[in-house]
Amino acid sequence: MSKLPYLNLGCGATFHNEWTNIDFVSVSPEVKQYNLLKGIPCNNETFEVVYHSHVLEHFPKKQAVEFIRECYRVLKPGGIIRIAIPDLEKIILNYVKYLDESMKNIPGAKEKYEWTMLELFDQVVRTSSGGEMLEYIKDTSKKNDDFLLERNGYEVKRIMEMFRNETNTASKPVYSFGARLKSIPARIKNKMVHILLGKDYAVLQTAKFRSGGEIHQWMYDRYSLKKMLEDCGFKNPEVKQAFESNIPEWEKYNLDGKDGIIRKPDSLFMEATK
Repeated sequence: MSKLPYLNLGCGATFHNEWTNIDFVSVSPEVKQYNLLKGIPCNNETFEVVYHSHVLEHFPKKQAVEFIRECYRVLKPGGIIRIAIPDLEKIILNYVKYLDESMKNIPGAKEKYEWTMLELFDQVVRTSSGGEMLEYIKDTSKKNDDFLLERNGYEVKRIMEMFRNETNTASKPVYSFGARLKSIPARIKNKMVHILLGKDYAVLQTAKFRSGGEIHQWMYDRYSLKKMLEDCGFKNPEVKQAFESNIPEWEKYNLDGKDGIIRKPDSLFMEATK
C-alpha cells in the first residue's frame, strides 16, 4: 500500500496504515521506531500533514520547541500541522469550579476536585507508572466514573476494564518459559545493583522512571501553543474540534476519535500551516 504524504508522530497504538507512523517504541510493523528527541528521520519538505497527539507535553520545554521546528522542516510549503495536547486551560477552569463547589459542599464536587488535582499535578510529579491517577481509577468507591469518562474517555475506560475485572486475565502479564530464561541475567543484574546501592536504590529507580518518557514535562493552553507555533514559523494557528480539520477527509482516519466518540476528550486541538 502506497503511503499518503501524511506523518503521525508518537503514535502509540493509534495510527493509520496509509500514513507514515513513527514512535519511540514500535507496536506494529506499520510503526517505525525512532527516538524523536533526536529529531524526525525524514527529509525536508516531505509531508503535507504532520500530526501528533499527547506527545508534545512529554518533551522538556526547550526540546518541545526543537520538535516543533522539526515538524516545520519536514512539512511542504502550505502543509498542515495538527496537534492534540491536554488542555491546561480547561483543567484550571475545572479546578476553580470544583474548588468553589467543594467549599459549598455540593454533592459530587469533592470527587471531581480530587480528580482535577490529579490531572493537574500527578502526571508531572509521579514517581511510578500510572501514579495516583491509576489508583483513583481502580477505586470503585469514588463513584465518579461519569466524570472520568467525560474528561479522559477511552483511556480511562480501558484502564477500568483492565484493572477492575479480576477475572480479566488479559490485564495480567503472561510469560513464556523462554522469556523467563531471557530475563534471568537482567534480574541478577538488578539484584546486584540493589545490593550495591542499598538505600540509594530507590533513588535510582525513581530517576530511571522520571527519565523514561511517561511524565509530563510541560503544559500548554491555546495561547502558549499558538505562540510556539508562530515562533517556529507556522501561520494561522487556530483551535479545532476533534472531528473538525483542514486535513482532507480527516474523520476517516479515526485518529482523534471514531463514530462520534472523541478518543481524548481532555484535549486542546490546534492546526496551523507552513
